[in-house]
Amino acid sequence: MDTHKVSELKAFVTSCRSDPSILHHPSLAFFRDYLQSLGARLPPQAMSKNPMKGENDDEMTKAAPDSVDKKPYQKPEDAAIEDEIIESDMELDGELVEPDNGPPQKMGDPSTEVSEESRDVAQMCKAKAMNAMSEGKLDESIEFLTEAILLNPSSAILYATRASVFVKLHKPNAAIRDSDAALQINPDSAKGYKYRGMAKAMLGQWEEAASDLHVASKLDYDEEINSVLKKVEPNAHRIEEHRRKYERLRKEREAQKIERERQRQRAEANAVYERGKKESTSENKAFDAEPKDPDSLAALQDGSVISIHSSNELQTKMTAAVRLSRLVILYFTATWCGPCRFMAPIYKALAEKHRNIVFLKVDIDELGNDAHRWNVNSVPTFFFVKDGKEVDKVVGADKSGLERKIAMHAAKP
Repeated sequence: MDTHKVSELKAFVTSCRSDPSILHHPSLAFFRDYLQSLGARLPPQAMSKNPMKGENDDEMTKAAPDSVDKKPYQKPEDAAIEDEIIESDMELDGELVEPDNGPPQKMGDPSTEVSEESRDVAQMCKAKAMNAMSEGKLDESIEFLTEAILLNPSSAILYATRASVFVKLHKPNAAIRDSDAALQINPDSAKGYKYRGMAKAMLGQWEEAASDLHVASKLDYDEEINSVLKKVEPNAHRIEEHRRKYERLRKEREAQKIERERQRQRAEANAVYERGKKESTSENKAFDAEPKDPDSLAALQDGSVISIHSSNELQTKMTAAVRLSRLVILYFTATWCGPCRFMAPIYKALAEKHRNIVFLKVDIDELGNDAHRWNVNSVPTFFFVKDGKEVDKVVGADKSGLERKIAMHAAKP
């Protein structure tokens, strides 16, 4: 790429690092769309001064101060965990070339039956190409090799040879196409791997280049491969180390989020537990009579439908319900079931309404053994479970029947 353009791009990235709000300028909408298409998360728009702000931006900000989203306060450590990890730039060695994105070169028809005469003429064209290459006439060499390939499209060596000339011409994409064709004909073509690796190195595809060059070296070692590998391998190693570093950081960040969420749930459960000990009004007597177990309360997620994904998880929820003397409704469903899709929002609404009942959901295709253990013959099926034992059930998309039995069993002590 043009050195001046690269310098300007680096300067722009540096500006974005120092003030990410630049990215929210209207003129960069296309760039934001591109970043988000790659999966990037952009920082929220801030009220701070923006170096790219237009002349009327200040007036617009004053005119509509309430339009800016107001976020709740976060403790510094919480905000640090929520921030997206921004990967640092890598210093890689080696010069890259501008990709050749022109029309692809002519390729031979693999279905062509090649006669002996065609093979002989193709060899003569190849010889002319080699002479032209030795005289530095690379474009003329390409023409002779193209003629040879059209005459004998089943020759891997012809494609690999033309790929080598494209490498010399700094046309890496053309070289890759020819190398791919050579490897399709002969998967053990050392030259195919060699020139594809060299071409990918020109494009900065360091890891793929190193992989191809290593295979070429094993098939047919030569000094040129070794020379290119010495330049390619350090970059490939840096990229691999960089990837491992940020994968580790992301795993650590995810573990921190999970631990913080676990602590939050436990804190909420403890708050419910402490509140329950103090409340003595008639409205909460039934709830206060329930044994208070913070771990069990945290596991049951009052007011929500809990999706079960393992037998152990099902057993844990059942045990927690027994400890709290809660009624459990165990709903067996399937993604392909039309009546189940009808009942899903109804079941969710019932869970929000009856917060002291445990609403579980099991997909029979995911936990077939559990479905068999409960003798599920059709879906949807709703089991009513008290103290770990089935006390009733509803089969089918029977909304009124389900509501009636919930009311009946919820009223029982």
